[in-house]
Amino acid sequence: MSDFTTERFPKSALYAAGALIAVSILTVGSIRIGVLPAPETAPQSRERRHVTPTVQREFRFEDRADGALLVTDVAANKVAFIFMPGTNTGFIRGVMRGLMRERRLHEVPRVGSVVVAQWSDGALTLEDKSTGRILELGSFGHTNRAAFAQLLVPYAPGRSGVPDKPIVPVMPAANNGGFFVAGG
Repeated sequence: MSDFTTERFPKSALYAAGALIAVSILTVGSIRIGVLPAPETAPQSRERRHVTPTVQREFRFEDRADGALLVTDVAANKVAFIFMPGTNTGFIRGVMRGLMRERRLHEVPRVGSVVVAQWSDGALTLEDKSTGRILELGSFGHTNRAAFAQLLVPYAPGRSGVPDKPIVPVMPAANNGGFFVAGG
């Protein structure tokens, strides 16, 4: 075994690491106090480029006693989707749980709706109007994005709009790529 007691760590590496930390702190601090401009957010970019939503809908989510997740179309005041217990709704439930926590922290009512929007640039967002929070759903990966995108399918241009009876999505099979099963 070699003995490292006589070797010294290079001071230049320590100085470089310290400089990197100092520059990072100064940059973040300068942005926070307004000396440097903050990077443009996705909503700001869409506004600057005049990107419009192709379809958007306001939904309210609630748990049913049997464990099902009900998705109500707020404008129609009608249940549009029922995610039965055991279906793959973990991402939707997780997002809604996070929004409920944020509502509690902002001391706003925990019941309320969110707006899911598909934009002409391909982005999919979820906006909680009670807190102002906007989630870019594409940043969570295509599978998680699809969990919310399926909610807008009936409302897409050329589609019927509010379903006559609630849609009961199922976990997609590997070969069919779809979410929907007829029935209710």
